[in-house]
Amino acid sequence: MISFIITTVICFITYLLLTTGSGTDVWIWSYEEILIGIILSLITGFIARNVFVKNNLRMLNPIRWLIFLVYVIGPFFVGMAKANIDVAYRVITGKIKPGIVRISPNLKTDLGITMLANSITLTPGTLSVDIDEDENDLYVHWINIKEEALKKKPVDYKYVCNGFPKWIRRIAE
Repeated sequence: MISFIITTVICFITYLLLTTGSGTDVWIWSYEEILIGIILSLITGFIARNVFVKNNLRMLNPIRWLIFLVYVIGPFFVGMAKANIDVAYRVITGKIKPGIVRISPNLKTDLGITMLANSITLTPGTLSVDIDEDENDLYVHWINIKEEALKKKPVDYKYVCNGFPKWIRRIAE
């Protein structure tokens, strides 16, 4: 029950932040907007109650959210900018050697694997394709496979996603 309540409240707060300024009845929201937000948050809270909270409340720690913001603004944004430049270079020059590689990021939680898969997919030139649920390894389509990266099986994650797993480990585990 606690996971349902926490997930519903977080969904409602997120909804309010995303719809700020949509009305004038109640501060900066309309009555209808708040009602729809409550209904959608209840539905989402019911469906996702075991995804966000699971068995513990570690993600309610504000320090983890601060680390998440630092990760998104810092390493993730820098990695994404570098990847954009690299993909633009590869498109212009045609120097592309695509393939699918297996990486082992050593993340233990579903939230950590999901965050890493999303970070990889949002970074240009890479795409999370599949996951080996037994070992929590990711299969990633990579636009330019480097020969030195293929020497180890699975491929060292540092070639594909830099230090993303270290940051995600601090946040989700």
